Amino acid sequence: MDNDIKTWLYDILQSIKEIDSFYDNKPKKYADYLTDIKTKRAVERNIEIIGTRNRIAHGYDKISDELIWSIVINSLPKLKEEVDNLLK
Repeated sequence: MDNDIKTWLYDILQSIKEIDSFYDNKPKKYADYLTDIKTKRAVERNIEIIGTRNRIAHGYDKISDELIWSIVINSLPKLKEEVDNLLK
């Protein structure tokens, strides 16, 4: 595998792990996410790194908390598994 691709995959994996680390000692609850502005911004930043930067940075007025939370709950676990498999 190309080194640039590996670097990109490791960056994705690191961002997912960082998002997961925000919930190490507590369950992932949407209500908690909504009230914790620091976590919201950190999650958004990590999702930008994963590959949605243009949509979040330039379409921030169209990005809802529900969409970001859906990515965290539904898409990131699957993406993490896929990236892990690619890096093996």
